[in-house]
Amino acid sequence: MKNRLRVLRAEREWSQADLAERLEVSRQSVNAIETGKFDPSLPLAFKLARLFGLPIEQMFAEEEAINELASQSAASDESAL
Repeated sequence: MKNRLRVLRAEREWSQADLAERLEVSRQSVNAIETGKFDPSLPLAFKLARLFGLPIEQMFAEEEAINELASQSAASDESAL
């Protein structure tokens, strides 16, 4: 399963340690989730979605779905300008 965690974290200029503190997990856990080596538990996935203010489907999905969501998000950002 792919996720947008690294991008979302970078947009907020948070380090992995910053995010780990907010989630009450280790920095290594954040790294493992970002690199796809570990899928978060369902409670942690919902916590991530709440933290970033996104539906869980926009956080975690098949790679094709994430690419499509990112494209849609970029298009809506451009139209807002």
